[in-house]
Amino acid sequence: MKRVFAPGCALMLYKPELGKKLLEFLNRDLGNIDELLTCCRHEPNLDKGTQIINTCPGCDRRYRELYASVSTISLWEILADSETFLFPDYKGIDMTIIDACPTRNQERVHNAVRILIKKMNINLIEPEKTRTNGTCCGDSFYGFIPVEQVKDKMKKRASEMPVNDVVVYCVSCSKSMHIGGKKPRYMIDLLFGEDTVPGTFKPELWHNEIDEFINAH
Repeated sequence: MKRVFAPGCALMLYKPELGKKLLEFLNRDLGNIDELLTCCRHEPNLDKGTQIINTCPGCDRRYRELYASVSTISLWEILADSETFLFPDYKGIDMTIIDACPTRNQERVHNAVRILIKKMNINLIEPEKTRTNGTCCGDSFYGFIPVEQVKDKMKKRASEMPVNDVVVYCVSCSKSMHIGGKKPRYMIDLLFGEDTVPGTFKPELWHNEIDEFINAH
C-alpha cells in the first residue's frame, strides 16, 4: 500500500520545520513516504488505494468523507504503534485535553492521542466534556457569528478546562485556548519537546492566513 504524509495547512503555517522532521521520521520508520502539500479541500489526485497520514483533524474528516479513492490514518495512530520514536519525558506533569470537532466521533483518534500522552509521562486530567462528548473550542463559529462572540465562546470553553496546560491536536484549538487564557500544548510540539507559541491567533487574521494557504495549495 502506498502511503503519503499530509502535514496540513495549519502545521505548515505554524511550524513547517516540524512537518519536515515528521516526514524524515516516517521515511526512516516506514520507508518511501512522499509529502502531500495539496490542501484537503482540493482533489488530492493520488493513485487509488493510497493511504494519507494526516496530522490535522479537518484533513482526517475530509479525506474520509470526500475522496473515495483514498484512505486516511492519523499520525497519532502511527506513532502509538511505533517502537522507534523517541518520546520525551514530561515527568508526570498535569495536563488536560480538548478533542477536536472533526474527529468527535473517531474514538481511534482519541485513543491514539491518549496513548501518546501516556508514553510522554503526562498525567492527563480529563475535562467533563471530552472524547465523543466534547464541545467545540469556539473556532468553528468563525464566519457565522461576530468575532467578539467567537472569542466569548473560546473563553467559555477554555474556562471548562480543569488545569492550565491543555493538550491540543488541532492548531486552531491552540489559538482558542490561548485566547481563553489557558496554556495550549500542541501535540507535535510536545512530541519534539518544544513550547507552543501563539503566533497569529486573532480569529480574523488566522483564518485569512489559512484561506490564502488553501488557495495557494
